[in-house]
Amino acid sequence: MASLSELLVSPPPADGGVTVIDPPDERSVGVFAFTAHHVISAPVAEDWVRSVLPAGDLSAPLNPPFLTALSARCGLAVNNIDAIFLAPPGGLPLELRPADDLDHARANRAREHRADVRVWTVDGGLVTLGRGVAGRWEVSVEVDPAARGRGLGRALFSAARTLVDELVWAQVAPGNAASVRAVLAAGFLPVGAEVLLIPAG
Repeated sequence: MASLSELLVSPPPADGGVTVIDPPDERSVGVFAFTAHHVISAPVAEDWVRSVLPAGDLSAPLNPPFLTALSARCGLAVNNIDAIFLAPPGGLPLELRPADDLDHARANRAREHRADVRVWTVDGGLVTLGRGVAGRWEVSVEVDPAARGRGLGRALFSAARTLVDELVWAQVAPGNAASVRAVLAAGFLPVGAEVLLIPAG
């Protein structure tokens, strides 16, 4: 069976199926939704998953009843449901200043959920990169309120693609339309959606 990192890059066929795999690490427990296929990466038996999911309901793995049951089974809490985007190395460079020791809410949140977190700043914003789900490089950006509406978010997402020579991932809440527009404009492509299970509290 393919690993989670392989399934993220090459999703399963759109066959209405559900794939259950063991998570590669503690940051990779969750449900990953692709076109007409879900991957459940959790320390649970496939028979249990199929006993809880209603047959024929393509949306059930991301619906509250299943997520509640899965989180209880794993002893974890449901985090946000995010759209996930992927981009190859490239992008447009930006004059960023390394700031790995920065005490900032965005950087601190990245450190809670990712390993090997790196932080850069620019006037009006910052960008973080860290190893998240299945070891992938995940980017997050923050733009100061006074600097918004000028394309800085797009520039930061694009610059993140120049900072590592690997695929870069972005997780964005679907309701955050400004960030969705920014990642798309920066060359990221939508892959699917995911909800991660994290330690409670």
